[in-house]
Amino acid sequence: MENIEELKKELTGSIESASDLKSLEEVRVALLGKKGRITEMMKNLASLSPEEKKEMGRGLNILKSEAEAALESRKEKLAAAELNAKLEKEKVDVTLPVRPECQGRIHPVSKIYEEVVAIFGEMGFEVAEGPDIEDQFHNFNALNMPANHPARQMQDTFYIPNLESDNFDDSYVVRTHTSPVQIRTMENKRPPIRVVAPGRTYRSDYDATHTPMFHQIEGLVIDKTTTMAHLKGCLYDFVKAFFELDDIPVRYRPSYFPFTEPSAEMDIGCLKTKTELKIGAGTDWLEILGCGMVHPNVLRAGGIDPDEYQGFAFGLGLDRLAMLKYGIPDLRTFFESDVRWLKHYGFVPLDESSMTGGLSNNGGLAR
Repeated sequence: MENIEELKKELTGSIESASDLKSLEEVRVALLGKKGRITEMMKNLASLSPEEKKEMGRGLNILKSEAEAALESRKEKLAAAELNAKLEKEKVDVTLPVRPECQGRIHPVSKIYEEVVAIFGEMGFEVAEGPDIEDQFHNFNALNMPANHPARQMQDTFYIPNLESDNFDDSYVVRTHTSPVQIRTMENKRPPIRVVAPGRTYRSDYDATHTPMFHQIEGLVIDKTTTMAHLKGCLYDFVKAFFELDDIPVRYRPSYFPFTEPSAEMDIGCLKTKTELKIGAGTDWLEILGCGMVHPNVLRAGGIDPDEYQGFAFGLGLDRLAMLKYGIPDLRTFFESDVRWLKHYGFVPLDESSMTGGLSNNGGLAR
């Protein structure tokens, strides 16, 4: 039987001389495989006397443990070396300048988001956010929408089963509007409240002016003295700033929303022809948003006393604003990931929107 010390020196040299993982694996098989040298020596222990078997067995076990540790250590070093070599070979020089023809564009919806937030931010509004997956209380019940309301029907709303309950009323919804953020804000913030809630919303609809996922922004103001006059003044200042006009005709038509009373829809003046829509001039009208005074039931659901506080709310679609301001005819193209479309309608990077530096900054429009 081989001398253990001599074998230890030999296997140590074999392991250290392995130049890559493949050759290291060959060394491991030669030593510890089914027909490896250490394995064969252990099989031959049966032919030794009890004393020799005890001494040789202890030595072989120690040798096997040391060999396994040496193999694992060498394997880690070789693997690290191979990874570093691969990374060095595949590295990209990120300091190279971007070629002008490959420059990205800011999506019109992202641009409109910045513009609207900049305007309301200048008015003192804070931005509030909430989850896309809502429970029915925040999405419907707290907003004064009864169980038989048309908006709660399966053909209009995406429902998500609650695996912990068989009751349909406990199922979740992919939010149909950003109004649940208003309820969550009232639950966690005491008046006075002045927030806007932009974000994605989802409804089962798809045509040139509707998509299953779209973007909304809603506003909420609550204090002890807010009136409909404040609402009208706020929205008039908004549309003037947004469309960058010194004056714009507006009107309010009575409407119905379960979460506001009284409710109204706001129209802006425009000129419509077969080939053009001009905002701010002409004898035509264009509906742009819904608004109203917050219903007492909604205040009560949010934990606010309607006998002490009142407020107003409004909501409008960011995608539709982008279509109006930048002449985009089909809402579906917003979500088709067409680079040519984005190059045409998008904005150059770093073209930030602000009330002082300008909103749309038409020089940045990639036309």
